[in-house]
Amino acid sequence: MRLYDTHPWPTNPQEAVALQRQLADEVSHRNEVPQEPHLVAGVDISGQNRQGKVTGAVVLLRWPDMQVVEVQVAEGVPPLPYIPGLLAFREAPILLEALALLTSTPDLILVDGHGFAHPRRFGIACHIGLLTQVPTVGCAKSILKGRYGFLGRERGSWSELVDREEVVGVALRTRDGISPVYVSIGHKVDLPAARDLVLACCKGFRLPEPTRQAHRAAAGQLTAQAGAV
Repeated sequence: MRLYDTHPWPTNPQEAVALQRQLADEVSHRNEVPQEPHLVAGVDISGQNRQGKVTGAVVLLRWPDMQVVEVQVAEGVPPLPYIPGLLAFREAPILLEALALLTSTPDLILVDGHGFAHPRRFGIACHIGLLTQVPTVGCAKSILKGRYGFLGRERGSWSELVDREEVVGVALRTRDGISPVYVSIGHKVDLPAARDLVLACCKGFRLPEPTRQAHRAAAGQLTAQAGAV
């Protein structure tokens, strides 16, 4: 798939923060996901090995049955260590290498991380969305910014995630009685669509299938492959 190379990657936190602030206004909150998506991708990354390298994985799944049709991985040394709020600068360069290997372009990318629910409203899902120009949603396992109120225990229950009186995402229950995930806009999607798409991608697990399978691929549990779509 095509990538849009819009900037060099910063080598220090100060440059990274400045770049996030510069790019945040380019995020689109207009939903451009097709009513009937054909392909959905999930991305995730492994921990570092002894050589300091990580494995970034992208898994392409068919909608709506979530059948895996393609797996691609890339390996490299992150340009920055993990810093809260700057996850994109550790993970995105390697994830983008894996995305560039895809033989088909997805209609939607799910990212294991935040998008708009971020101190500068520009998390890793926004960054990947801008550099691919594909609708992108952040689906994180923990909160970075914001609080939510009452949340029902049933699958599909949700509550707005609010930071500084602004709705930045939703807490979404994807299984009865299980801890929620935190969904936010990445790029070219609105929040109701992001919420509904994540829930539709969950097939009996807390995490949506695209990022769950990408986690497996990054850990070497799902073999890299290119499949017929």
